[in-house]
Amino acid sequence: MVKQKTIKTEISLTGVGLHTGKEVKMTFKPAPANNGFTFVRLDLEGHPVIEADANYVVNTQRGTNLEKLGVKIQTPEHVLAALVGCDLDNVIIELDASELPIMDGSSKYFVEALEKAGVQEQDAKRNVYVVKEVISFTDEASGSEILVMPSDHYTVTTMVDFGTKILGTQNATLKSIDDFKTEIASSRTFSFLHELESLLDNGLIKGGDLNNAIVYVDKEISTSTMENLKVAFGKETLTVKPNGILDNLTLHYPNEAARHKLLDVIGDLALIGTKIQGKIIANKPGHFVNTQFAKKMAKMIKIEQRNYVPVYDLNQEPLMDIHKIMAMLPHRPPFLLIDRIIEMSDSHVVGMKNVTMNENFFVGHFPDAPVMPGVLIVEAMAQTGGILVLSTVPDPENYLTYFMKIDNVKFKHKVLPGDTLIFKCDLITPIRRGICHMQANAYANGKLVAEAELMAQIARKQQ
Repeated sequence: MVKQKTIKTEISLTGVGLHTGKEVKMTFKPAPANNGFTFVRLDLEGHPVIEADANYVVNTQRGTNLEKLGVKIQTPEHVLAALVGCDLDNVIIELDASELPIMDGSSKYFVEALEKAGVQEQDAKRNVYVVKEVISFTDEASGSEILVMPSDHYTVTTMVDFGTKILGTQNATLKSIDDFKTEIASSRTFSFLHELESLLDNGLIKGGDLNNAIVYVDKEISTSTMENLKVAFGKETLTVKPNGILDNLTLHYPNEAARHKLLDVIGDLALIGTKIQGKIIANKPGHFVNTQFAKKMAKMIKIEQRNYVPVYDLNQEPLMDIHKIMAMLPHRPPFLLIDRIIEMSDSHVVGMKNVTMNENFFVGHFPDAPVMPGVLIVEAMAQTGGILVLSTVPDPENYLTYFMKIDNVKFKHKVLPGDTLIFKCDLITPIRRGICHMQANAYANGKLVAEAELMAQIARKQQ
């Protein structure tokens, strides 16, 4: 089991936003398990939180922009790429402005900060979506396409063609996320001169300078444009070097543009909210096609997780039969609602119950059209979870289990006589002080029939 990871301690950076030109202080902070990546706007009342979620993407012009309930986060892709590149799962990013600092236009300084903060494993299993078939998205307008295919690892390949003589076709590949720091992180953002003129005319790139953006000169520069660029970049002199780059900035790699596009793909796909095991291939990627693909993937994963039904061999000898269950649980018929425990680990337990017409509750619960009461399905899930928490003490027969909280209960399908119920309970947080917080699901006939978030505590019996 691969465990989730966060950082050990908080660490801050200060910089300016590329487009707003505003100085911003950003702080990476440790986050609890299953938090994911979340942004917090300290400059706004109530310190609103915006999750790194593809569904919050509202604009992809010159960067990825998120908005939730009117609260904005601008250009988070380089920071998100650094978080993924450092193999993290849960981090809180606090900001005192809407736009993240551009730094040198890459993820380098974010990676360095995260490494200084250190990595901390957490007591929760990492959720990874294993790609089983080719999934793709194409932007017909631009011809951009991104797809993912089955693979044993997470790899990314970008193929770019900018249609200019100064910067033609380039490819870049990341074979392992472990190589992100050395192969991709320092690749800087770039722009073409014709784009730069438009951005300046529209009052953007206020925080830009020649240290955080590579400028490819794809057209002849007029005297007036050169003067505007000097003012925008705060330079007394500007020149075009033989390699077609404005001023004296030196490329880190011959294919730095393709590598930066790969960096953007990794950052934008972090908005899926789930790590991917698969091979990503992006042809002419951009923030629009990246985030549209992320939305499609996030929706597919959500539907698949909702419809996922685990399969167990009920013919195998159970981990615990009814006698072992009764030796651990204080419940007795007709209120003992599980027949077997199929499997159990430190973080989950699976139980089962055969539902027959002989059940005591069918006498009064719709006897002419018998349906198992939903509250008893919840109770059966709780008893299954009780086995998990009672297994943490040496003398479970001396303990009782009590409900503390029941949240988000949903009943999907009726449970009828003849059904075989499977209960799967997964810890949301580690068991502490006899308190068990778990996600419980009940399945029958290949379908999810009920789900609930349960919290219970065991207490020693009064002598």
